[in-house]
Amino acid sequence: MQKAAVLVAGGRGTRMGAPISKQYLPIAGLPILMHTLSVFHQVDSAIELILVIPKDDFAYWNELCEKFQFQIPHQLVAGGNSRFQSVKNGISAISFEEGLVAIHDGVRPFVNVSVIQESFEKAAEKGSAVAVIALKDSIRKLSDDGKNFYQERQYFRLVQTPQTFDLKRIRKAFQVTELPQFTDDATVYEHQGWEVTLISGNPENIKITTPEDMDYAEYLAEKRSGR
Repeated sequence: MQKAAVLVAGGRGTRMGAPISKQYLPIAGLPILMHTLSVFHQVDSAIELILVIPKDDFAYWNELCEKFQFQIPHQLVAGGNSRFQSVKNGISAISFEEGLVAIHDGVRPFVNVSVIQESFEKAAEKGSAVAVIALKDSIRKLSDDGKNFYQERQYFRLVQTPQTFDLKRIRKAFQVTELPQFTDDATVYEHQGWEVTLISGNPENIKITTPEDMDYAEYLAEKRSGR
């Protein structure tokens, strides 16, 4: 079965406070996106890799690839005005009609190979596979009147990526008009009435968003390299 991965980095994060967009910041000497592309390539070198970034960044990205001699094959696709539109652009660019696609945040470079592999296996069986992790902290629900209520955390999960789907289904799902509740790809898929299948993610698979995340990312990179 043919496989693709759409790595989404179409936004321009402001919380990092850096002069360049977070997806291009270096970790262990390489831009974040190169780490993310590399882990998917490690899973299967035949995976069709689609990288969604702002169109204005294409030249800069190509300069980075030349500078770091980055040679993993991938296709650049222009991001949209929202994550929904960026994903839609990415899945539209896949060259085949039937197969599987893993949709992944480009700034999650520490996803485990085993999680990606399981996501493809489970999606081939069930139509979808969404990586999640259990909550460790207690949680409370806030109401509109300012009150708050205890919630049993065993009934909740933190949602990560990859979120992997049957390609035909997810393409159909993204033909709808974007809605406020579409916070990730699973909610778009679920909107069609299809059941979302969950798999275990890995806690290190953080979405790098703040300077504090960068500090932790450097630690994770050193840990993985055995230094």
